[in-house]
Amino acid sequence: MLRRGAQPVNQAAAWIGAAGVVGLSGGAPRGAASSYRLGVQFSPDLRADVLAGSVTLSYRLWTRPKVKVGGRYAVGPGWIEVDDMELVPFSTVTAAEVRRCGEPDRESLRRRTAHAGPVNDDTLVYRIEFHLCPAP
Repeated sequence: MLRRGAQPVNQAAAWIGAAGVVGLSGGAPRGAASSYRLGVQFSPDLRADVLAGSVTLSYRLWTRPKVKVGGRYAVGPGWIEVDDMELVPFSTVTAAEVRRCGEPDRESLRRRTAHAGPVNDDTLVYRIEFHLCPAP
């Protein structure tokens, strides 16, 4: 598990091997505190649920972390703050976590996560917990 200030193990991050997920922009907006970042992209069919607070978990296939615990990121007109992030095998995803991701089943989550490369049960993915937060 990565908590505020923790860094991932480079060897574990290298296991992913797929291209980074499109949709996260680096750097803070001009004049913003460093904990504020540009937007996080969610599929249009999930965006409303993220903004309503019913989606609070995401799995991403990245070669390295693109968000940090405690970071705040724009999602359309709203903002989320990352509470926790860990690198886990896809096989550890539970039915409750699938629901928190806004997906109907595990295979739908696998397909959505796999847009950056194939996801098998032993593929390491970033598990990212977040909550809605006020705009900066």
